[in-house]
Amino acid sequence: MSHGREVRDALRGPTRALRQAIPHVYEGYRELHDAALAPGELDARTKELIALAIAVSKECDGCVAAHAHAALLQGATPAEAAEAIGVTFLMNGGPATVYGARAYDAFREFYEQHAARAVA
Repeated sequence: MSHGREVRDALRGPTRALRQAIPHVYEGYRELHDAALAPGELDARTKELIALAIAVSKECDGCVAAHAHAALLQGATPAEAAEAIGVTFLMNGGPATVYGARAYDAFREFYEQHAARAVA
């Protein structure tokens, strides 16, 4: 099972339909998203790793997929993703070991795809 692309692909249609039904809500959320993840005292890579860790704690597969991919795009490495996920074990206990594994799988999936494209 893919915890990255398959999750994102499965959510694409339903998300598009809801976005069309409530465009102003999505517009507001997009502004919040962009403001929260913009580089500041913390760089965007660090913020995406924090978001990935929170996604694990919230047990949100869609969030895991989105932030695993975004962390990769911001330059995070598998080792950095693993360490960020490891902190969730401390803060969230046993459930984090399940969602943490999903998050690491999603990150590695995107990482391997990215590496393959870079070589090609």
